[in-house]
Amino acid sequence: MRVAIVAGELSGDLLGAGLIRALRERLPALQVEGIGGPRMCAEGLESLHPMEALSVMGLAEVLGSLPQLLRLRAQLARRWRENPPDVFIGIDAPDFNLGLEEQLRDAGVVTVHYVSPSVWAWRQGRMKKIRRAVDLMLTLFPFEKRFYDEQGLAAAFVGHPAAERFAGHPGVQECRRKLGLPQDGEIVALLPGSRMSEVNRLGPLFAQTAAAVRAGRPGLRFVAPMASAAIRAVFSEHLHAAGLSDDTVLLTDGESEFAMGAADCILLASGTATLEAMLLERPMVMAYRLAPATYFILRRLGLIKIDRFALPNLLARDRVVPEFIQDAATPEALSGALLELLDDPARRRRIVERFGEMHEMLRQNADQRAAEAILECLSKRS
Repeated sequence: MRVAIVAGELSGDLLGAGLIRALRERLPALQVEGIGGPRMCAEGLESLHPMEALSVMGLAEVLGSLPQLLRLRAQLARRWRENPPDVFIGIDAPDFNLGLEEQLRDAGVVTVHYVSPSVWAWRQGRMKKIRRAVDLMLTLFPFEKRFYDEQGLAAAFVGHPAAERFAGHPGVQECRRKLGLPQDGEIVALLPGSRMSEVNRLGPLFAQTAAAVRAGRPGLRFVAPMASAAIRAVFSEHLHAAGLSDDTVLLTDGESEFAMGAADCILLASGTATLEAMLLERPMVMAYRLAPATYFILRRLGLIKIDRFALPNLLARDRVVPEFIQDAATPEALSGALLELLDDPARRRRIVERFGEMHEMLRQNADQRAAEAILECLSKRS
């Protein structure tokens, strides 16, 4: 069997490597070509172009690279139309992959998209393109499959690979030892985001919240994993402006899993960190602010289709995680929610139990399930 596959960033490279390995267990003579990173190449991918060609972030960068990206997509489409693979698998990168999938599907190639775009949450008009482009959608979350079932598009829930990776994660004491934090006493982790734009909007809010929480609990300490040196410098300024000293907040270079694992509870931005905190089974409070104009447009045009934003809440269909969006995200609201968690050990235990249940729900051996779903799709077409 011959597989064409395109992954655009490191997370996709990890998914792709596991999928190639699972397919090869079933089909030892498997041939795989396309675009991926070092993990996929180690599993036997014949790389046609470096993955960095697709790893573009930011509007200015995308616009500057657009002609190159369009040429690359045209080259791949021409190659695989002239010599069709048995299946094309696009891993995430929907802006690039869905267009390529549409062209290949028109040419008779079976197309699979791995990792659903957040079409269930906003801009549902994209479903028209997805229907034209995709034979099978592989989803990481069960609520995504329910959405596609309602839309009449074939989808398979395969689970989230991170659920396997976080199984048997280190306990609180081990995480604290790793970071040199005290074994006793309360600790709150602060994760204001991994992008500078997020930290610029949320940094002062998180710093002021931390100061308010500590005012009533002088012995409490904080740990904040920083995504880069530049973000560390900016967030440090926000902490100092809020009156927090360096010995109150430990800033780490990365180490987000250990920082969250060491905490009694976590204050974090919306995004992947909420999933990781859930898999680490740590209680959390979530906050997020978009640029005011962006939020106004999204709400005014009705482009946002969900009333919950934290992934654990979407999974649970309940507000397990207190979440505060836009104007509701204030130091008073966030500090109040954190103090309620810190003051209520029984509630924290209930949350940890609920997170454990959701962790098991996502732990589905995703690589194997994805491979099985793809082969089943192909068997129906043969």
